[in-house]
Amino acid sequence: MIQDTTFSIHRLRFDENYHPSDRTRLTTNFANLARGESRQENLRNVLQMIDNRFNDLAQWDNANRDRYTLELEIISVEMDLAFAGKNGSFPLIEVLYTTIVDKNANKRIEGLAGNSFSSYVRDYDFSVLLPAYNKEKTEFSVPHNYGDLHGNLFKSVMNSSVYKKNFKKLPVICLSVSTNRTYHRTKNQHPVLGVEYEQREFSLTDHYFKKMGMQARYFMPRNSAAPLAFYFFGDLLSDYSTLELISTISVMESFQKVYRPEIYNSNSAAADYYQPSLKHQDYSNTRIVYDREERKQLAISQGHYTDEQFIRPYHDILEKWSAGYTA
Repeated sequence: MIQDTTFSIHRLRFDENYHPSDRTRLTTNFANLARGESRQENLRNVLQMIDNRFNDLAQWDNANRDRYTLELEIISVEMDLAFAGKNGSFPLIEVLYTTIVDKNANKRIEGLAGNSFSSYVRDYDFSVLLPAYNKEKTEFSVPHNYGDLHGNLFKSVMNSSVYKKNFKKLPVICLSVSTNRTYHRTKNQHPVLGVEYEQREFSLTDHYFKKMGMQARYFMPRNSAAPLAFYFFGDLLSDYSTLELISTISVMESFQKVYRPEIYNSNSAAADYYQPSLKHQDYSNTRIVYDREERKQLAISQGHYTDEQFIRPYHDILEKWSAGYTA
């Protein structure tokens, strides 16, 4: 069955020379930017956006706003198929890891794992399983055990010795807020994360991350156009340093300005009561080339790949393991 040694971690530098590997889930933020004629310009521009935003938020002792630069690594977790008596492995999840370079002090500071989050099994759940389950139904619903397998696989990775050997802290994942929910501004304000927003009912994505053992909170950092959704273990406000949180904000807000400019590159900031919309027209495009429709189609094709290569061949073993899993 699935054991501590089932998982392995691989690292790949994300810079302007990055090329997606054959094992990379192509709908990831970083892989989308690294394809096509504009690939190197895309990468260079988004990395500069990240550095600029980091220095904007970390402005103390940083008069020229150029003290820091971020280095990014793609962290790929693979699952050994020996649990099913097979050779080879399956690409399970990918996240980003940040390293903060302080050029004034000439030192490197560990950042956070997480930030972006990519998963083949999540593609299957959202792009294959859900549409099939709701076909010909008049009202949308989810299976009773929706997200259980993915959540237990993720928690197994977090509890594994290979994760603990590579990273000192559990991940913080930062995504766009849901366009199906209304968020309201609270009086709570954090010096880095900014103003907190809340909602009355969690989104499907929020529930999915809860299956992964993660909580959700929503904050709009200073000079941001909209709140971001933060998924985390423990206490987001006290378990992570100021620079660690800034690294996550600067990376993921920059990606969201490219991928969802209607929300995160809007020309007006979110109101006290705010429902994000991809139909919003008053926004600015970045100079970075991105095909959102292509990304949607890739998610579907990669969901079918997961179904064919992982879910169906090992369904009984995986379901039995997941049903008896305890973190």
